[in-house]
Amino acid sequence: MSGSIYDRLQKALDVQKQEEGISAGDIAQLPPALRKIMRMMLREIDMSHVAICEAMEAMPAADRLDRPTLEQALETLTQQNWLIRRGEGERTNYTVNLRRKAGSSLGQTFWSALDAKIAENKKTENL
Repeated sequence: MSGSIYDRLQKALDVQKQEEGISAGDIAQLPPALRKIMRMMLREIDMSHVAICEAMEAMPAADRLDRPTLEQALETLTQQNWLIRRGEGERTNYTVNLRRKAGSSLGQTFWSALDAKIAENKKTENL
């Protein structure tokens, strides 16, 4: 057996995070170039590579990323599972990989309490 239980747990959490995608709160922790692309992508959710390049060129010069920086940023965001890349070359599309929202436990609590109350009333009626 290799690695400690903590190492295995961290690896499992890292895999789970990759599968779940990202949350909007995570974006604030990104470097500026990556954050700029993710903010742009969140407006559209799905964009072609060509559309991303056109949108970047339409930005004010101070906000614009040059082509090599843009390409590297898209590659990094894809590797880190922030974006999902589909297709190749000019037909490449990118989609934001949003994290699933955790389900509410309020409904479960409500229905459990209601079931318990009904069972209690039935028990009282049968006595």
